[in-house]
Amino acid sequence: MVIDEEHAYRVCSARDARFDGCFIHAVRTTGIYCRPSCPAVTPKRRNSRFFLTAAAAQSAGFRACRRCLPDAVPGSPEWNLRADLAARAMRLISDGVVERDGVTGLATRLGYSERHLTRVLTSELGAGPLALARAHRAHAARLLIETTELSFADIAFAAGFASVRQFNDTIRMVFASTPSDMRGRGKAPVGTPGRIVLRLPYRPPFDAEGLLAYFRAHALPGVEEVTTDSYARTLSLPHGEATVRLTFPTDHVLCSLRLADVRDLGAAVSRVRRLLDLDADPVAVDTFLGDDPVIGPLVHQTPGIRVAGSVDGAETLLRLVAPFAGVPLQIPDGNLTHLYSAGDHPVTEALASGRLAIDVGRSIEDLTEELAPLVGAQVADEVAMRVLGAPDVLVLPTTMQHLASHGPDWRPWRSYAGAHLTRKAATS
Repeated sequence: MVIDEEHAYRVCSARDARFDGCFIHAVRTTGIYCRPSCPAVTPKRRNSRFFLTAAAAQSAGFRACRRCLPDAVPGSPEWNLRADLAARAMRLISDGVVERDGVTGLATRLGYSERHLTRVLTSELGAGPLALARAHRAHAARLLIETTELSFADIAFAAGFASVRQFNDTIRMVFASTPSDMRGRGKAPVGTPGRIVLRLPYRPPFDAEGLLAYFRAHALPGVEEVTTDSYARTLSLPHGEATVRLTFPTDHVLCSLRLADVRDLGAAVSRVRRLLDLDADPVAVDTFLGDDPVIGPLVHQTPGIRVAGSVDGAETLLRLVAPFAGVPLQIPDGNLTHLYSAGDHPVTEALASGRLAIDVGRSIEDLTEELAPLVGAQVADEVAMRVLGAPDVLVLPTTMQHLASHGPDWRPWRSYAGAHLTRKAATS
């Protein structure tokens, strides 16, 4: 990936928030890196540097701006658009794979050597897997510092640091602050005991009503709960069970998590963001599809539509092909009483044995080719679209199949065209 630095500087001069998360703006004279829309005085062009990731800026010796909090922005939509090695690695790193399995585990999941993976990530993103994972840990630590009353030792362990000293050194290096100072400045909502409450940013517009309608139509009692303005569900995370409750104020998603193990915070946030498609670029999608004679009227009627994603690849697949069989939560959370589980099915056995893997590290082509003989091409496409966040997979409702011939006109946003048509079919 290459940044057009002149265009990036114009974006920063205009403080265009649409590009927050797409790249990082660093200032040589201050040693600080910011989001493009930072309200601080724009530096001179000769003093500006641009990076694709916060990790790259940190590796170059810059620290995060305290004013604009550049790590607290929507992620880059590039990770959804791309299916190459760097994008697949980024999705797995954000899910905490390096913290759980190390760089060796990450490389194994992707099917490459550690050396090749490090070379590709450094070339593409300006930082290797360890630096990218460290940026991920720093972000998770900041969330825990500002939103919980956990001790700093517990936060260091939960965020994936090897020691409290490493935790303190990283916080000072990334944020030019101490954990105690950051806790004193925390402005995030404070949860009740046992809960962590976070604000999840997105790029507006955001069609929360459409997502709620989708969740309502597919909800499983005990696993999910949908009201007129909220969605809640159980989660099976790497270190234990969890529940999440989501509400939708005007400019962010309010996320309340109950975790059995706080080490799962980063994975939970990453999965909820994918579920709600929060890293999408709705302006780019709507601008392109809005000119189409078939989809255009629907786009103008419902701007900012999102494609419902996935919190668990295996669950997403099994819900389409296998009978439901829930597993009771150890501690129920209101109407949330069960984790998702599936009954007997050949796919269930393939997943349990490890012969089949459905995760964000898969490529679209490999995943659909492997799934199609087992479950059919249509199910394979839907799984790829939802699990991988693929923006260009056309999945149409039965009553709209006659419009499939228009698919080439909707590239590279066929997933969103399909979402518009699915919503129209549901309301007709």
